[in-house]
Amino acid sequence: MSTPDVVTGELVCSAKGCRAEAAWGLLWNNPKLHTPARRKVWLACDDHREHLETFLGARDFWRSTVPVAELERTDGA
Repeated sequence: MSTPDVVTGELVCSAKGCRAEAAWGLLWNNPKLHTPARRKVWLACDDHREHLETFLGARDFWRSTVPVAELERTDGA
């Protein structure tokens, strides 16, 4: 079973220059660097979700998208 990395800090969209609150967690991995079960997380607002999924998908990195409420979080302390 794949487990996403823990999300720390503010839930802000990962798109360059965007400071909007994230609504989605895009789960991905680079098979050349990560084990098959590893899931890195990018955060996305509604406006950038499709763009970021397309970017990751073009590189065969995108695995799935989940609501941020489903991600494991920590305050980073």
